[in-house]
Amino acid sequence: MIDSELTIRKLEIFLAFMEKRNIARTAEMLGISGVSVHRALHSLEDVLRCPLFVQDGRNLRPLPAARTLAHYAKEMVLVIRRAIDATREAAGYGRGRMKLGCLYSLTTELVPQLIMGLKRRRPEMEIDLSMNSSRELLAQLNEGQLDAILVSLPGKKVELAGLETLPLFEDTFYLAVPLSSSVPLAEPVELADLKEEKFVTMNDGFATAQCFSDAFAEAGFEPVVVTRLNDIFSLMNMVQAGVGLSLVPRRIGKVFDSSVRLVGLAEKYRKKQTVALVFPKSRERDPDILALVAEARMMARHSIG
Repeated sequence: MIDSELTIRKLEIFLAFMEKRNIARTAEMLGISGVSVHRALHSLEDVLRCPLFVQDGRNLRPLPAARTLAHYAKEMVLVIRRAIDATREAAGYGRGRMKLGCLYSLTTELVPQLIMGLKRRRPEMEIDLSMNSSRELLAQLNEGQLDAILVSLPGKKVELAGLETLPLFEDTFYLAVPLSSSVPLAEPVELADLKEEKFVTMNDGFATAQCFSDAFAEAGFEPVVVTRLNDIFSLMNMVQAGVGLSLVPRRIGKVFDSSVRLVGLAEKYRKKQTVALVFPKSRERDPDILALVAEARMMARHSIG
């Protein structure tokens, strides 16, 4: 077994000294004290159980053994650095390429602004964007297929095992009605009065579908659902075409304000969701993730959404 006192740090100090051949200049280059340099060099002699230097006035003169160690130590430190880089790249750590997942509804405002801000911080970064439901995105994150995700979560603070969550903003659900609709609606809307209406909603797994179900559970009846969809833009197209009404987060209504009206719900039916950035706790020191979190926090302070 190799002695545990033989560390990479000591070898790096040793190699710096072999380059500078002066304790003071070595200490200055490494940003440490001369005593630390001296201690590291003599510690190597103790570990290797052979002399590496002889005293030459106030300095140390390398022996042939030191030159031999330097030859192999350079290769060893280089291999270790390559191993660290390769390991981090395999783990997606600081590689300059991010796999980011998000909800379809967040591509209208939040995601473009987040990506532009991230590119200002790290111009060299490449970003692969994937869109799916909250449930699917969380599964992909847990499987390591994504580095971070932007999803909707119930409540203001949700604890997810092994994951960090950074809330960005809270959104409220409204009834989406085509502007051409002749349905008489008094705001706030009582969902219990809409038993005869047809609806469209999202497929299971989407946060919007869960809020839809919860609201009608409060209303005490099962709505007539004409169709279920996999993206919210298709859903809003169905609403504006008069296929059915729906319950949608306020953020998506901004895109369709020329063809769809959002009507507030009575308090007991009003559902909220928190849009949050989610990433693995194991990646919290990753330079790429740190840049993403910094930009997301700045956006959260400006209450985007």
